[in-house]
Amino acid sequence: MAISAKEVQKLREMTGVGMMDCKKALVAAEGDMDKAVEWLREKGLAAQVKKAGKIAAEGVSCAVVDESGVGVIIEVNSQTDFVAKNEVFQAFVKDVASVVAAKDPADVAALQEMSYPGTDRTIADVTADKVLAIGENIQIRRFVRYAQGVNVPYIHMGGKIGVLVNLEVEGIEAAKVVELGKDIAMQIAAMNPTFLDKSDVDQATLDKEKEIQLAQMANDPKMAAKPEKVKEGIVMGKLGKYYEENCLLQQAFVKENKISVEKHVAEVAKSLGGKITVKAYTRFATGEGIEKKEDDFAAEVASMIK
Repeated sequence: MAISAKEVQKLREMTGVGMMDCKKALVAAEGDMDKAVEWLREKGLAAQVKKAGKIAAEGVSCAVVDESGVGVIIEVNSQTDFVAKNEVFQAFVKDVASVVAAKDPADVAALQEMSYPGTDRTIADVTADKVLAIGENIQIRRFVRYAQGVNVPYIHMGGKIGVLVNLEVEGIEAAKVVELGKDIAMQIAAMNPTFLDKSDVDQATLDKEKEIQLAQMANDPKMAAKPEKVKEGIVMGKLGKYYEENCLLQQAFVKENKISVEKHVAEVAKSLGGKITVKAYTRFATGEGIEKKEDDFAAEVASMIK
């Protein structure tokens, strides 16, 4: 009997199993969804269903630049740090990053449907295979791609933090700004700026910061009595400090904290006889924002040996 793509997709969403295996299961079960699930279990694919529900909060953030200069930063999650160090897992991450660089998918969903390098299968199907082979849930979480300019990648602590810096360069060979790009990437990894430049700070953030500063002065007996104009001046001064702490270009350069990142970039550009602009950056901290389940490890081990 004919099995529709919609049915295959539904079974895939129910089980997490690859498209081809889902189609085989439905054919064998003559379109019966429950029997198809049983078929997958009988074939040893049920373990994947269980793993697909596990929280994947470890993994790696990988930043790469391909031969054409396109830069990609991607986060792929696993359940444990042990698997994140697995060569098979790391090779998978790099292969997926290469697809992002070459094909420019709109989002993770679009990426999942693209062909995995060297195969005629989708990335989603190969991911499902990796889940079974490695024995843990694997999730492609997010990526960013920079196609223009000079892209410089940086990976910290084996992928705990990944950074990709995008530079616009005029009158200078790309190879000569790589060291600067690495320094900026290391700065971003260490200082985790919220914004690229002070001009990027939105009005709502500034208003909130002003509100906090004024509230602090209102609660300080020495400051509360000062004229409003004086308070406003103090707040503006504190906003300068906020920029220095939260905006990359206004931060003190970590290798020479007497100057800002912005001034350091200008000095390097001048010494090389051209112009350098930091256009963008992306910083991924692996697992950030993912709620991790707190397990009692001793109890888990005890339950396994009963």
